[in-house]
This record gives sequence, structure tokens and C-alpha cells, in this order.
Amino acid sequence: MNKGGKKMKTAIVQHIIRWNKLEWNLKHLEALMDLQQGCDLYVLAETFATGFMAEGTTAMAGEQSQRIFGWMQQQASQRDAAIAGSVATVDDEGRLRNRLFFVRPDGTHDFYDKRHLFGFAGETDEYVAGERRMVITWRGVRFLLQICYDLRFPVFSRNRGDYDAIIYVANWPGRRRAVWQTLLRARALENQCYVVGVNRVGSDKACDYMGDSMILDAYGNISAWCKDSVEGVAAAELDMEELQRFRDKFPVLGDADEFTCATATP
Repeated sequence: MNKGGKKMKTAIVQHIIRWNKLEWNLKHLEALMDLQQGCDLYVLAETFATGFMAEGTTAMAGEQSQRIFGWMQQQASQRDAAIAGSVATVDDEGRLRNRLFFVRPDGTHDFYDKRHLFGFAGETDEYVAGERRMVITWRGVRFLLQICYDLRFPVFSRNRGDYDAIIYVANWPGRRRAVWQTLLRARALENQCYVVGVNRVGSDKACDYMGDSMILDAYGNISAWCKDSVEGVAAAELDMEELQRFRDKFPVLGDADEFTCATATP
């Protein structure tokens, strides 16, 4: 494990989600994570425990999210690793959020609420959009947290020199597979960073999902990849010294245009 060193072993978990079958999904994910021992970080899909736009009242989402968050804390402690994945949860004002939790072994956490809600699928009817851009640090690596549809909006994810890797968790439909693959690579190249993209597989009543979960380096090369349409776990090391050498040799970020976002940075 990295333990704050120069490399971070990161696992991408590409998995089936049974619609609103919370306990089955959690048990299933434990078995999959067991296939890659000794990682610093395990990244799960968007709404990994229930499925995207899971049916149920806001009250049910609140109850479910408490159980899911407790499970994330337990798994992080047990594996001495961070766990990241999004959950349909309720905020302090009773509003529904698509929230990406990043949970550490000591139980502490950060979270990011999905900024770009997918109105095409009705997400804007159920959820409230987030307003904060969130960068967190774990064992020496700075991560920008993003969810699914955020991938289409490069200004929001622009590297301001404040992160080393982007995490994208998704339920990305198979029919838009080429978009997922292309934009993940674009985000790595334009931001000169690692990109960790995790997508689910299987089907629900809305879509079929192809997966294509991958870790890309700052050159746009694939460091780890899960086969399309198949469950699996793959891992790669995020090497901070190698990344810094590339940035020093080819300082693209120093020539980037400046953009102003309406949203606040914490």
C-alpha cells in the first residue's frame, strides 16, 4: 500500500447492480473487492448499491443511504483503503442528492454532489444539483470527484493545478459507449492527469450497460481496464513522480486559459 508515498494502487470495480436489492449488491461487491487485495483505493459505480434512479420515496433513500454509508466505513476500515462510490441520499434539508462519498479507513469522509443532473432521464425531477467543486487528498494523491454526466462538461473539470487524478463513477449506457471512451481519454489529455472511470455492467429497465471501466494515465494510455459487458476488478498504480516528470517536461497546464465557474470551491 501507498501509506502516503509516491504511488497509489487503485482498483476499479466493474459490477452488476440489481435494481433496489441493497443487501445483495453490498455482499456481491465485497466478493468482487476481495479479488484485488492490498489496494489503497476501491472505486465503485454510480448508485452502486441500488441502481440509478432507484424507485422509492425520499425517506427510503435516507434510510438506505445510512446503511450504505455504514457499509462503506466498515469496508474501508477492514481493507485499510478508501472506498468511493455514489449513493442516492438525502441532505440536511430533506432534498435528494446523487452524492459521491469518499470514505477513509478511520471513518472520516468527503463528498461531492453531482453538479450536472441528467435531465434526459428525469434526474432533474427527483434530485437537487450540487454546487461545490470538490478536490480531496488521499495518501498523497489529489482527486477531483465527478459523477457520470459531469464527464460531458470540461470547463467544470478543468485542472487548476490543484489535482492529480479525476474519479468518474457512472451508469453510462452501452449505446453511448464511444462517448464514454472518448471523453475519458480527452479529460486525461487536456488536464494532464490520471483518470479513473468506473461504469457498471448488466441491465435495468432503462438501459443496457457495457462497462469499459478503465484507468488512464496523463498520456491517455490505458493502465487498467475491465472487459466490456463482464464483471471484474482491475488495478493500476497512480505514480506521482512519473506524473510530475511529465508535467515538468511538457508544461501544458501553464498555458491553459482561465475559466470562471459560477460554483464555489470549498
